[in-house]
Amino acid sequence: MLAPSVVERLTLVLNHVLASEAVATDRLRPHAGRRIELQFSAWPSLLPAPPSLVWRVTPAGLLEWQGLQPEPGADLQVRLDAANPAALMARLLAGEPPPLQVDGDAQLAGDINWLSQNLRWDVAADLERLFGPAVAQQLYRAGQALGGALRAAVRGAQGLGERLRPRAPE
Repeated sequence: MLAPSVVERLTLVLNHVLASEAVATDRLRPHAGRRIELQFSAWPSLLPAPPSLVWRVTPAGLLEWQGLQPEPGADLQVRLDAANPAALMARLLAGEPPPLQVDGDAQLAGDINWLSQNLRWDVAADLERLFGPAVAQQLYRAGQALGGALRAAVRGAQGLGERLRPRAPE
């Protein structure tokens, strides 16, 4: 029940980031009508599986989510390694592009790859527009500290997992 509203918010954020850079929408505009599917590979079985994430590129160079029952046959499949969702989220919060595997239309794949490598969300600027410079700076610093703590926690959990993993007899 929560998934559609989360994906709708994700689509709004993606479109906000795309619209903030004219070059991003310029790169997507020629692909109007094409469909992009995001797949999460190696998703942990203990977590509920994410819904199908298929977007159609609009004539404006933005994305339109195709709902919970999208038509099959996307023009581009983008696979994201989600074996460790916490590490993936920490990486995204740090502004690092995640490793993607892209299959499908070569021109669209090239443009999506370029966007994933070059497009960044300027969170500080958005916070400043909403709250003013003084409050925005404090919120941004708090977010950076939280992101750093999350990355450290994930690294610590990975290290602990490595130490607790049974070793094969030699």
